[in-house]
Amino acid sequence: MDAGKVISEQLQDSSQTIGKIETTCGEDIKKAAELIIQSYKNGGKLLLCGNGGSASQAQHIAAEMINKFRFDREPLPAMALTTDTSNLTSIGNDSGFAYVFVKQIKALGKKGDVLIIITTSDVSFSEDNPHSLNLGLALKTAKKLGLKTIGMVSEKTKEALPYLSIAIKIPSKDTPRIQEGQITALHIICDLVEQEMFPK
Repeated sequence: MDAGKVISEQLQDSSQTIGKIETTCGEDIKKAAELIIQSYKNGGKLLLCGNGGSASQAQHIAAEMINKFRFDREPLPAMALTTDTSNLTSIGNDSGFAYVFVKQIKALGKKGDVLIIITTSDVSFSEDNPHSLNLGLALKTAKKLGLKTIGMVSEKTKEALPYLSIAIKIPSKDTPRIQEGQITALHIICDLVEQEMFPK
């Protein structure tokens, strides 16, 4: 293995994906920030969910909203639905893993809130395909309750799109590149929200 070649190729691939985001996702990033800002100004909150690495991104962004992104200010209400182990394990045990986000959205979400789902692939709406069924059912529930939905998705995403108010589609099919693009887009959203909610 030529480590130097691998490093160079990885960095070039990452740079190319990030470089495409402005033209492919820029307008949707702006719209997503505006949606969250509107919700906050109307007394709403932000809910986030995802599986695996996407779960950690949900937690990351919830922390940026509650604590701070660039500067100290009042907290903004945000919650990652991936962090409460008692909820996750009790719902998973009693109702099934497909419902770990649904029950939390029903309990905590209200009309005017915003749900962000994060996936590098897609969602499912059928128990015949359990792959990210929990995200598919979360989207259905959010839509029924009147929440706005933002999808941090990719070129592999199809099934989720009709259920999304806004889809930020990272221009890649490679999981690491998608994750890097998603966190970049999410950080930009945090920056836009923070600047609008707390103008200096």
